[in-house]
Amino acid sequence: EVQLVESGGGLVQPGGSLTLTCVGSGFSFSWYYMSWVRQAPGKGLEWVSGITTVGDRINYAESVKGRFTISRDNAKNTLYLQMNSLKPEDTAVYYCAKPKARATMTLNLAEYDYWGQGTQVTVSS
Repeated sequence: EVQLVESGGGLVQPGGSLTLTCVGSGFSFSWYYMSWVRQAPGKGLEWVSGITTVGDRINYAESVKGRFTISRDNAKNTLYLQMNSLKPEDTAVYYCAKPKARATMTLNLAEYDYWGQGTQVTVSS
C-alpha cells in the first residue's frame, strides 16, 4: 500500500522558516519524480514544486521561487521542502504527491494518484 506521511508544519511568524518532510512507503520512491502541492483556505490545490529522481531538475511555482527549496534523500525515502521568508499567503495545508507515471512533474494535478494526509502551515503574527 502506497503511503505518504508529511510532517513539520506549524505556526510561524512572517519572515520565518519551516522545513516540511514527507516519507514515502509502499512504492519505489527513488524511481519517481515527486512534488509538493498546497491548498490555502477556501482555495483550490496549487502545485508548489517538483523534483526529478536524482534532483538534477527542479521546478517551482512563481509564487515560491527564491524562497522555497525542494530536496530528497532516496536512501531514506524522504522528500523535503525548506521554506524561508514565509508570507501569510503561504498559509495552507501542504501535501506531497506521487505521480501516476514515474517521470512526471506537472501542474496538472490529475496526473498524481497518491497524496499524504497533509501538514498545516500557518504564517501569522
